[in-house]
Amino acid sequence: MEVVPVDGHRLAVTRAGNGPALVLLGGFVGDGQVTWRSQIETLSDSYAVITWDPPGAGGSSDVPESFRLPDYADCLAGLLSTLELEQVVIAGLSFGGALAIEFFHRHRAMVRGLFLAGAYAGWSGSLPPDSVQSRLRMSLETSRLPSAEVVSALLPSMFSASAPADRVDEFAASMKATFRPAGFRAMAMASAEADLRDVLPTIDVPTVVLHGGADVRAPREVAEALAAAIPTARLVVLNGVGHASCIEAAEEFTAELRSFLGGL
Repeated sequence: MEVVPVDGHRLAVTRAGNGPALVLLGGFVGDGQVTWRSQIETLSDSYAVITWDPPGAGGSSDVPESFRLPDYADCLAGLLSTLELEQVVIAGLSFGGALAIEFFHRHRAMVRGLFLAGAYAGWSGSLPPDSVQSRLRMSLETSRLPSAEVVSALLPSMFSASAPADRVDEFAASMKATFRPAGFRAMAMASAEADLRDVLPTIDVPTVVLHGGADVRAPREVAEALAAAIPTARLVVLNGVGHASCIEAAEEFTAELRSFLGGL
């Protein structure tokens, strides 16, 4: 991991491999290196793989709680420009999926393709209003708990009951070690306020919407709505897999991502 200064932020970044650029955007808990470990190790044989800890999370510097999705997208654009990357494929998980859509909206020329896993068009763009408010309220309350209790509160909804225990344990340790309350609140509020439904019909790059069949955080109807609204999208379902699909079913996830990359 390295720290890259961008527009007054210090961003924790992991880079591996050479070739066409693949940017991996994780959710709002855990760190990028652990979330995407399998993909970094596997895909760096053919691609320049980049992942970050979003501002306010993991090893990156703090941001005000007023930070919202456009701010994260512009910060990511600054990072890619600093790394001298002109065009990238973006794979986003959960919050990272919404960020990928916002990034496309604001920085279209930089995007070659989108791979959206467990993603939302923002919570307000994908969930009923009462669910958005309930999820935001729970997130804000959870942010004030000790990190071990945060893990206990969130982890059960991240994986299916059959997820490999060692992978769940590694991610749980990452969540506990890197949890940042203020940054978590900023990402939760950014997710709750975002409604990207108007962006979806404008997406004109190759896109995969990947759904874990046992995902309780972004249910199948969310994935189906995304895939239906994006003209270029193809829906892929990994049966029996939970929300953190890139960890739980790393081999299947990576095979789907490699196939997508090979077709660009």
